[in-house]
Amino acid sequence: MIVILKSLEEIERIRKSSQIVAQTLTLIKETAKPGITTLSLNKLAEEFAYDSGAKPSFKGYLGYPYSICSSLNEEVVHGMPSKRPLEDGDVISVDFGVVLNGYHGDSAITFPIGEVPEKTLRLIKVGQECLYNGISQAKSTNRIKDISLAIQNHAEKNSYNIVRKFVGHGIGRDLHEAPQIRNYCDGQTDNMLMLKVGMVIAVEPMIAEGSGDVAIGKNNWTASTVDSKLAVHWEHTIAITLNGPEILSLRADEKVIYDRVNG
Repeated sequence: MIVILKSLEEIERIRKSSQIVAQTLTLIKETAKPGITTLSLNKLAEEFAYDSGAKPSFKGYLGYPYSICSSLNEEVVHGMPSKRPLEDGDVISVDFGVVLNGYHGDSAITFPIGEVPEKTLRLIKVGQECLYNGISQAKSTNRIKDISLAIQNHAEKNSYNIVRKFVGHGIGRDLHEAPQIRNYCDGQTDNMLMLKVGMVIAVEPMIAEGSGDVAIGKNNWTASTVDSKLAVHWEHTIAITLNGPEILSLRADEKVIYDRVNG
């Protein structure tokens, strides 16, 4: 496994990509309402990326045909945009990435459409807290397992399960680089790799109301919970610096929340 450390200049390039992603996700969240299709959200993201001088990272990646992943309700990741209108009570996870000047940025958010039950809002909130808790452990004095345990412990403390099939990853010139960043830790998957200044990683917890077990759909992409329970997906691109973790894809609307969780 070769982990590529990034220079300050490279981190700045990844930040620029990541901020385009952040702005796109904010725009999508503001636009997504009952009656809007995920295909129209895909078009919105694609146009915003190109207008910003970037290219969508996902489109064409391993044959994936769209610019966003839009996963609804029991869909965990890699949901394909469609003509299905969003409905009041839906939960949507949107994953998006762009490449600008040769460097990728990647992020994902989950949010409700219209009115949803309080228990659904709690799942979304805990998923975001799992992300922040994991990021808080991304320090050069720690190991990858410290990120993993912070995510797993918070999810399980709140009676949710980790979706174990998918993991976070390094990011830079390639969308997916070493190392893998698991959202759980046990005796067989305990990753003792020491974190180092200059690492840039995408931390992306996925948690579910049910077992967390998933199956891949007929399109060979979309992963859904086998028990049809709700799942959420959150992700940020972060750099490990001398001063601790820095969220390169931080959105303007979440800084206060992040500070409160990690205060």
